[in-house]
Amino acid sequence: MAKVLDGIRVLDFSRYISGPYCGMLLADMGAEVIRVERPGGEDDRNLGPFTPDGQAMAYAIALPRNKKSLTLNIRTERGRQILSELVRRADIVLHNFTPTAEEAKILHYDSLKAINPSIIGVIITGFGQEGPSAGKTCFDSIAQAMSGAMSYGGFPGSPPTRASVPYVDFSSGLSAALGAMFALFHRERTGIGQLVDISMLDVAFGFVAGTGVAAEYRVLGEVRQQIGNSSFYNFTDCFKARDGWVMISIVGRGLWRRFCRAIEREELIDDPRFKDDMARYLNRDQITPFVAEWMGQRTMEEAIRQLEGARLPCGPVNTIAEAVEDRQIAARQMLVEVDQPGVGKIPIPGVAIRLSQSPGRVETCAPALGEHNEEIYCGLLGLEREELTRLKQENVI
Repeated sequence: MAKVLDGIRVLDFSRYISGPYCGMLLADMGAEVIRVERPGGEDDRNLGPFTPDGQAMAYAIALPRNKKSLTLNIRTERGRQILSELVRRADIVLHNFTPTAEEAKILHYDSLKAINPSIIGVIITGFGQEGPSAGKTCFDSIAQAMSGAMSYGGFPGSPPTRASVPYVDFSSGLSAALGAMFALFHRERTGIGQLVDISMLDVAFGFVAGTGVAAEYRVLGEVRQQIGNSSFYNFTDCFKARDGWVMISIVGRGLWRRFCRAIEREELIDDPRFKDDMARYLNRDQITPFVAEWMGQRTMEEAIRQLEGARLPCGPVNTIAEAVEDRQIAARQMLVEVDQPGVGKIPIPGVAIRLSQSPGRVETCAPALGEHNEEIYCGLLGLEREELTRLKQENVI
């Protein structure tokens, strides 16, 4: 079955998470994504966790799946000549170098466009292509911190708390992939390529402002504070059952009525202290003891069965071991196994975006460094094998 991005070629110069995740999403949907690394490989190959034979499980196995691997030193004159030939044959060039990096200057969109007017440039940086912070370096944790999200994460009195999952990295990669699709659609209509400029701080602050936090401050003069596992402006929290923890989220009058009946406290339904979501949020400490007592008398399975029976949003707080074995995750094939040379079968993420007519899929494991050098240089560009050998000796590839 054909994939939606069959025939699209992407040159992926990115490293770490955001760019490689963008490239992975495009590759899953059929694009020929060529990961271009400097000879010897990029630094992200040295970040754990590692397989027994030393391969980085995220950066060298999970994110490069479905891609091809090419080595090229674009800082050399010959390397830049080869880059030009590759750009002429590409649809998208993806990277996440800061604007001041030498590679970013070589891969500047104006330079790419001069070679291939229809090329689409996708650039992920910490702070975007303009502004006072544009030239600064950034990782996920920095964007989390600067967005304001860390200031109200965690429990009251705790230090600012970073989310353990690097959501800014992954959401920036997802935004970049979506931007690439917008640009491809525009090019389909007009024949004109363009630059997709993704800032990690833009993405992170967009999430913060999107939940009303900025307006809450500007309009009401309120600065959000830490509330732990509770949720703002409704009753949500995590409670301990006999054998673990259960998360519940009660939003709206209908859920509140069903919840009170489920925990056998119907007298709370019309209690004026809990008349609406705002009241229940402000008076959550008066609700918590009732729920904690009810939950503490039951196992997780018993509590969830009763709550789900009342059609209430709830779920177990899974350990990683439990999440990996979760039946819903298995049913959606969100953990798939690939045969990785030197390792054997290894689980990697499945395809989260489902298309009914042209679905993406995991077809190939992560390639070895430079595995496709001969295929691309000799096949796509028409170089002779003797020249390939010479380029390797000169540290161009």
